[in-house]
Amino acid sequence: MSNKDSLTRFGVSMPEELVARFDQMITEQGYDNRSEAIRDLIRKALIEPSQMAVSQTVAGTIVMVYDHHVSELPITLMELQHNYHHDIISTMHIHLNHELCLEILVVRGQIQRLRELTNLIHIQKGVSYAELSVTYIDQAESDLAHRGHHHA
Repeated sequence: MSNKDSLTRFGVSMPEELVARFDQMITEQGYDNRSEAIRDLIRKALIEPSQMAVSQTVAGTIVMVYDHHVSELPITLMELQHNYHHDIISTMHIHLNHELCLEILVVRGQIQRLRELTNLIHIQKGVSYAELSVTYIDQAESDLAHRGHHHA
């Protein structure tokens, strides 16, 4: 936060037990005060994929865990990635054990397409986990879209 940002003070009421657990968590994470921790929680909530407009351009990761012994699954996942190659920047493949693989796709594109890709991965037989995590929102593009300007 820059020095130019104005701050708004507000109160939050919580049960004592919840406050104690929160204080313990933020101390363990190294926060100096509750305000810093709450700001980070709010920032994280605001980049939750479910909270974004379908046309919003974002960057992040899709993490998946799957059983590579399931018939045709590795080929299906590779074909999906080829179908979305404009949205995938990089991939990392890790062998967790003899059966399971963890794959990380670094992605950038419209949230609607990235959600679609994540869902297509998740519904495949043999995929036990697939999640989209957004870590960056293209704010400049968002601001232009809100003013009605569109660029090719």
